[in-house]
Amino acid sequence: MRITVCELPHEPAALDAAWSALCDHTIAHESELVLLPEFAMVEPLWESEHFDATRWSVVETLSGLQLRRLPELRAEYVVGTRPARWGDRRLNQGYLWSEAAGVQPLRSKYFMPNEPGSWEAKWFQKGDAEFPAFGAGSVAFGVNICTELWAVETYAAYAALGVELVLSPRATALATTTKWLAAGVVAAVRSGAFSVSSNRVEPSGACGGGGWIIDPSGELLAMTSVSEPFATRDIDVAQAARAKESYPRYVFSES
Repeated sequence: MRITVCELPHEPAALDAAWSALCDHTIAHESELVLLPEFAMVEPLWESEHFDATRWSVVETLSGLQLRRLPELRAEYVVGTRPARWGDRRLNQGYLWSEAAGVQPLRSKYFMPNEPGSWEAKWFQKGDAEFPAFGAGSVAFGVNICTELWAVETYAAYAALGVELVLSPRATALATTTKWLAAGVVAAVRSGAFSVSSNRVEPSGACGGGGWIIDPSGELLAMTSVSEPFATRDIDVAQAARAKESYPRYVFSES
C-alpha cells in the first residue's frame, strides 16, 4: 500500500496553498491512503479554555465543507478526525473516506488532556473506550488519536487483532516532537504494525508538524518537515503479518 503523511496549517491562506500542494503530491505519487492531521483544515478549538457553542457550530459546519474537498486528493482512502455531534455529545471523531462510501465514522477520541493550550475535555465528551480494528480495503488498521498514542495497552490488542497500520492523527507541539516520535516507535514495535502519523502545523509552534511512517521493527521510513511537508512510501503490509510472529510480539502471544 502506498501511504502519504503530511503536516498542514489551518489558517485559510496558508491552508489553500498547502492543500493544493498536497493534492499535487498525492496525485503525482498515486497515493492509496492519505492520513490527515487531527481536525485538519479547521481551527484548534481546544486552545481556548472556555467552551463556546457558537464557535463550535461554526467549526463543525466548516469542517463539513472542507471534507467535501477530500476527492481532490485522488486517493482511495483518507483518514482523519472531525468535530461531530452524537445526540447531545460533542465528539472528536475519526473518519474514513472512500470514493465509494464517502465519509464514514470510525471511533471517537476517549483519552483527552485538560490543561493550558489543550482544553479538550472542556470541548468534547469522551468517545469510545474500545480500540477495534477497521478496514481500508484488505488492510486492517487501528486509530489512536493524538494523546491516545500513549495508550500503550492498546498495542497488544492490535497485535492480537492482526492490525497492520496504527494511524495517529495529531496536534502536537514542535518542542515535544522527539517524545511523540518515541511513542510512535513503541506503537510499531509492540503492535507489529506500521505506525503512521500526520500532524498540524502552526506558526507559533503550538503544533509543529513531524508526520511519520515507521515500520514494525521501529525503523523510521519517512518524516515530514518544513522543507518536506508531505511524504509518501510504499509499505509491504505482509511485513506486519510476519512481525506478529517475531520478537517481542511472540513472547506475549505465548503467555
